[in-house]
Amino acid sequence: MPSADEKLLLTTPKFRVVETTVTSPKGLTKARAVIRHPGAVVIVPMLDDFHVCMIRNFRVSVGKVLLELPAGTLEPPEPPHECAVRELIEETGYRCQKMQPLSSFFLSPGILDERMHLFVATGLSAGATAREEGEEIDNEILPLDDALELAMQGQIEDAKSIAGLFWVDRLRQAGKLSY
Repeated sequence: MPSADEKLLLTTPKFRVVETTVTSPKGLTKARAVIRHPGAVVIVPMLDDFHVCMIRNFRVSVGKVLLELPAGTLEPPEPPHECAVRELIEETGYRCQKMQPLSSFFLSPGILDERMHLFVATGLSAGATAREEGEEIDNEILPLDDALELAMQGQIEDAKSIAGLFWVDRLRQAGKLSY
């Protein structure tokens, strides 16, 4: 439900759009349309020190298939860790021995309050997926270095995936990931 200073503009199954009026730290009053989102997770599924499982996912909003890391929306009051385990299985079929939280960040704070929770999944074993009806997703296993190069070349266009890949690569280079 919107707070007293918010006017509900639209409700969907995954988010709400509100018009909110706030006073900035400098004392300016601003009215903006804002998307209220319950948050989401993104998972970097590492098969070993050098290989990552990504997905090819058709995205209606951009009208094309994107190479991404698996991700999904929280179902409140679901904790991010449980969501990450669930989404990894649903989208890739992989089960993990360890789901390690790495960070969280705002995806697009200019219009959206969605907080993305980043995890790395290790100790993976293959299994059946549980994709939602109508999802057009295919797994793609590739060397992490190749995925990083695709991101540098602009062939991975999804911000959460770019952030996750580079975060895990940095940890890998520092010797701070355990498989």
